[in-house]
Amino acid sequence: MRNVVILGSGCAGNTAAIYAARANLKPLVVSGHEAGGQLALTTLVENFPGFPEGVDGPVLVENMKQQAIRFGAEYWDGAALDADFSARPFRIDVEGQWIETRTVIVASGASARWLGLPGERKLIGHGVSSCATCDGFFYRGKSIMVVGGGDSAMEEANFLTRFGREVTLVHRRGEFRASKIMLDRARHNPKIRFLPNTVVEEIHDVEKLLVTGVRLRDVQTGKTWDQEVDGFFLAIGHIPNTKIFRGQIETDADGYIVSKGGARTNIPGVFHAGDVRDRVYRQAITAAGAGCMAAIEVERYLEEVGH
Repeated sequence: MRNVVILGSGCAGNTAAIYAARANLKPLVVSGHEAGGQLALTTLVENFPGFPEGVDGPVLVENMKQQAIRFGAEYWDGAALDADFSARPFRIDVEGQWIETRTVIVASGASARWLGLPGERKLIGHGVSSCATCDGFFYRGKSIMVVGGGDSAMEEANFLTRFGREVTLVHRRGEFRASKIMLDRARHNPKIRFLPNTVVEEIHDVEKLLVTGVRLRDVQTGKTWDQEVDGFFLAIGHIPNTKIFRGQIETDADGYIVSKGGARTNIPGVFHAGDVRDRVYRQAITAAGAGCMAAIEVERYLEEVGH
C-alpha cells in the first residue's frame, strides 16, 4: 500500500515528489509516456529562477528527480494505463501491474500538438518550439514563423514580435478561430504577415540540426515554395494527458482537470498539479509551484483521514 502515487515526472511531478519525500511519505513516481515532461524536449532554459547562466531542460528535471530520490522517492519507468478511483484504496494499472495507494497526484501534463512532419521532433530545441514565452528570446532580430489560427497563435505571434524582425503567421484555412479582439490585435501589428490557406510541408534542415527554412504549399492553388525562417513555433494547442481518468476525475470539454480549489479534484484524495490543469501559463516554475501545493494537500489529507 502506497501513501501517494505521483503520475508524471516533469517539473510538477518531481517537485511534488521532493515535498512528499521530505514529509516521509515515500512517494512512488510513475514517469509517464514523456519522462521529464515538456522540459525534456527543450535545450536551454533561461527563465527558471536560480540559474543566472541558464540550464538545460533535461538537466533541470534530472536534478529535481535526484533531489527527490535523495529524500526517499521511488521512480518507476512506464506509464499508467488505467485507474480505478471508485473505492479506497485507489488502484492504478502501471504497465499491467495494479498498485494500491491512499492518495494520487495527477501530474501527467499536456502534450503539445505537432504537425507530424518528417524531422519535426528532431528539430525541437533547435529552432522548433511550442512555447513562445520559453524560447522567443533566442530569436532576437531573426525571422520567425508561427503555425495556428486560434487565440494562442495570435498571442504567440504578437509576443514574438518583441524579438523577431518579422513574424509570419501560417494557417491552413482562410478563416481564423481566434476571437475578434485577438485577431485584430495581430492584424494591426506591422511586424506580422499573414499566410492563410497555407500548410507547411517540410521543415529544413534536419541534416544541419537547425531550422533554416520551410517548404510551404498554398492549399487553393497547389503552388509550393521555400521560405527562410530561423524560428518555427507551433501554436495548434495541447492535449492534456487525462484520457484514462475520463468519467472519474472531472475535466472540461478539452480534457483539462477542473480544479476544486488548491490542488483538489472532485475526488477527495486525488490531486492535480501542472499542465494537466493549467491551460494558461504552462511554465516550469508554475508547474513546480503546483507540485508543491499538491504534495502539501496530500500531507494534510493523510493527516486528516489517518494513515
